[in-house]
Amino acid sequence: MHKSKIQIRRAKDFDFLSIHRFIEILENQTFKKEKQENIFIENLNNQNNIYLIAEVENEIAGFLSCHVQNLLHHNGLIGEIQEMFVTESCRGLGIGQKLIDHLKSIAKEKEIIQLEVTSNIKRENAHSFYENQDFINTHKKFVCKFSK
Repeated sequence: MHKSKIQIRRAKDFDFLSIHRFIEILENQTFKKEKQENIFIENLNNQNNIYLIAEVENEIAGFLSCHVQNLLHHNGLIGEIQEMFVTESCRGLGIGQKLIDHLKSIAKEKEIIQLEVTSNIKRENAHSFYENQDFINTHKKFVCKFSK
């Protein structure tokens, strides 16, 4: 793909269908659209969430979501990336880098003292990407699932 102009912007409610598709690809499963849309709208309207869209030639090519919390054990605001996805056809264009750079800029404005991300142990390419973005692997994540 030729050198394309990449635009990063805040997500809007009309972006839901693209994001829904991205999350299904990212998680390799199907989600109930209505329930996910309700979650999306709730999160979009919450000032503690940052939802970013990457566009290439007016087509949505990527998405990043970050939840901001004021944590006691950090004595300040922490941003945790919850989801990040770039369409396969647009990988290698620097979209992930631009999403992270935009998030870092917002984080500085909001006086967020640290950004964090958790990535599935199988996603080795993602691990390398985050390390190249100055994220350091400092923790292990433990999960206790409950049946639905």
